[in-house]
Amino acid sequence: MAGELSQRGYIATLTSRNTKGVDILVASHDGLRAVSIQVKTSSSMSPSRKWPFHDKDEHIFSSNLYYTLVHLRSDNVKPDIYIVPSKFVAEYIRKSHADWLLKRSIRGQEHRDNPMRTFKFETDLIAFQYLNKWENLGLE
Repeated sequence: MAGELSQRGYIATLTSRNTKGVDILVASHDGLRAVSIQVKTSSSMSPSRKWPFHDKDEHIFSSNLYYTLVHLRSDNVKPDIYIVPSKFVAEYIRKSHADWLLKRSIRGQEHRDNPMRTFKFETDLIAFQYLNKWENLGLE
């Protein structure tokens, strides 16, 4: 991901592995604007584009924090990369989990609360708003 950002003219550096919630620090080519990125990956094994999150992610958002949601594809095809504001992700996973808790399972039982969350684009139209939209980072 840092290589992709560098190719696009951004200044990108990987954080150390013990940096919580931030994988890459990115600055505009002039160094005047900067954002943090967390990278999440899903594979082509999943027919739908969905990414795992944790309940703590419902409360982690900032105007300078973005997720790059990478959907790996098969046969050496370039992955789909979605550049999504953290606030959008936090709101979505909070609401979708609450909705899931209200629904019954296939067997008619109540769902048990757990810390896992899933982010999934509701429609292709919404996904398209974020697909390869590097300008969403606001560093242009």
